[in-house]
Amino acid sequence: MRIAIVLDPLASLKPYKDTSVAMIVAALARGHEVHVCEQGDLWLAGGRVHAATRAFDLLDASGKAAKWYRTAGQSRQPLAEFDAVLMRKDPPFDMEYVYSTYLLEIAQREGTRVFNDPRAIRDHNEKLAIAQFASLAPDTLVTRDPALLREFVATHGDAVFKLLDGMGGSSIFRVRAGDPNMGVIIETLNLFGERSVMAQRYLPEIADGDKRVLLIGGEVVPYCLARIPKEGESRGNLAAGGRGEARELTPADRAIGEALAPVLAARGLLLVGLDVIGDRLTEVNVTSPTCFREIEQQTGFDVAAMFVAALEREVAREGPRRAGRGYGAA
Repeated sequence: MRIAIVLDPLASLKPYKDTSVAMIVAALARGHEVHVCEQGDLWLAGGRVHAATRAFDLLDASGKAAKWYRTAGQSRQPLAEFDAVLMRKDPPFDMEYVYSTYLLEIAQREGTRVFNDPRAIRDHNEKLAIAQFASLAPDTLVTRDPALLREFVATHGDAVFKLLDGMGGSSIFRVRAGDPNMGVIIETLNLFGERSVMAQRYLPEIADGDKRVLLIGGEVVPYCLARIPKEGESRGNLAAGGRGEARELTPADRAIGEALAPVLAARGLLLVGLDVIGDRLTEVNVTSPTCFREIEQQTGFDVAAMFVAALEREVAREGPRRAGRGYGAA
């Protein structure tokens, strides 16, 4: 296959831990041709979506060498000339990200296979998507009303506030009833009623880890990565200093994964990262889920190879994905 990957600048990636790099390594190992580009390398002209891509060549699979890759000069071509396009740009999910999904959706109408499905990415806000699976989630409130946020904390005694477009543990606050800082926390997040805030019942099981459960092609990866908060923290995110510990799935983890896997795969979401605390679903990550490297390094299970095999199966399905066949089509 000829694969194009839309991602962050290569120089900004940490190859020893980056999931997109793990995907590239696995794809090359299986004989595929990989090209890379950034969001700004996509454009629409004459009704077709094009990309300026560079062929990728791996120099050091470990990612430890100073020069671990090289790329050929840019070539310009319609995205439809690739067998598969992977959208792996990290958040923030800003308007430029949204515009990229519009371009990728137009490319789909030409027959381009895009993973994850761009409309499905837009339709699954990584915080709000849990509302579609409310029976699996903790008690949750989404509101602009500061009074409702206060009532939620009073009801539950202990809650977590976060923004709907936050990432990596940023702007997440634990708030207890009687907290003298509650007002300023609400004002900081809520901007005096101008911005929506999600409140969730605090789950003390976070001390044992915020687990990333991966779904690939409608199947559940048998290991998760538990991101354990450092001492004095209530956030397990690796970007916030959490420690990653790979584990076999618990029965509850597997039950959540198996409940969501076929539903999300049918919507065009080839790769999904569920966040699970205890036995509660807290987020559904669809933009650029991570943790492949950590799971492989600690368990030996090659998550990236599983992903590329699933990608191969999708591309091999009879007939290209045309207008009206993607997620959400009428």
